[in-house]
Amino acid sequence: MGRPYSQDLRKRAVFAVEREGMSRQAAARRYGVAPSTVIGWVAQFRTKGHLEPGQMGGHKPRALSGDHRIWLLQRCKAGDFTLRGLVGELASERGLKVDYRSVWEFVHAEDLSFKKKHFCPQSRIVPTFEGGAPNGQGIKIALIPLGSSLSTRPGPKQIWRRCVAGAHEENA
Repeated sequence: MGRPYSQDLRKRAVFAVEREGMSRQAAARRYGVAPSTVIGWVAQFRTKGHLEPGQMGGHKPRALSGDHRIWLLQRCKAGDFTLRGLVGELASERGLKVDYRSVWEFVHAEDLSFKKKHFCPQSRIVPTFEGGAPNGQGIKIALIPLGSSLSTRPGPKQIWRRCVAGAHEENA
């Protein structure tokens, strides 16, 4: 982020336009600034009577605070939710337009996230665990073919045939 132009430069550029009758474009060329900058300075001087720069940067307060925070905490504890669903509810019920990331940060900052309780069905190809050991202990390694994982099956072996006198035979 840059810094505001000096008061001296602002005064000289506005003085050139107001007292010398110079155009804003010419004053901008003389002082090496953009024409829109001089136009803004002259407009500010005519409307407000000063050339003080406005605030640059700063902290934007969170949208999900105060009453919105209380409502969102109650909503999250009331039942299951999705982040996109919360974004929609905030817009429709509270009139608050927030983005997905804001809701995500709020939910994780308040430690409201949870894992889904739905489990994937067991693999029909290879048993993934034996005797109710969900952490993977007790897997029979002999049941898993070499070169494959639990989620893949080995395909048919490719048959390579020799080339005879430069002619290639097709695979059967």
